[in-house]
Amino acid sequence: MISVVVVDDQELMRVGFRMVLGAQEDIEVVGEAGDGEQAVRLAAELRPDVVLMDVRMPVLDGVEATRRIVAEGTSRVLVMTTFDLDEYVYSALRGGASGFLLKDTPPDHLVSALRSVCGGDAVVSPAVTRRLLDRFLGDDPLPHRDASVLDALTDREREVLTLVAKGLSNTEIAAALFLSEATVKTHVGRILSKLRLRDRVQAVVLAYETGLSRPGQR
Repeated sequence: MISVVVVDDQELMRVGFRMVLGAQEDIEVVGEAGDGEQAVRLAAELRPDVVLMDVRMPVLDGVEATRRIVAEGTSRVLVMTTFDLDEYVYSALRGGASGFLLKDTPPDHLVSALRSVCGGDAVVSPAVTRRLLDRFLGDDPLPHRDASVLDALTDREREVLTLVAKGLSNTEIAAALFLSEATVKTHVGRILSKLRLRDRVQAVVLAYETGLSRPGQR
């Protein structure tokens, strides 16, 4: 069973998530929280596989709650957001979130995303990645990372990382570079290993912080 803690300051949203997730044979909602502070406590107490995290909440927001939960190593965090809150997403990803979804995500996509995150994958919708990163990274100065960290990559791996940061899926990257999807997956795996990154989300963040990719770039 995949254990999940649902975090949202709106009770109606929590009820909706519980109904969707509770209908799945392999998912169990083990707790709910209405703010980030409660979320951190529940994560430490229940050690769920995944915390489904809202971002704008009272007492402690989802960004700081994500940082604390990831730092404790108790659970993986999947952030739920809306377009009017997208300035929080980059901070949440840097804080260790395993991905983000929009709150209007279809139920089957939410369920699939939770299973992926529990399995160790990152969930970053390609279209949403492009729109969100371009919008809020264009407004604020980026933390700078020394680009020499990318020297460990081959030219092809740099090319793949650039496309990952643009929000392309493995299938889209394969088509763009005339490679098989399996080959692209191998490249992505090597990139993560060489750069000591946890997942695809961290790869996107690193690409922007090193200047390999820039907001608005296509």
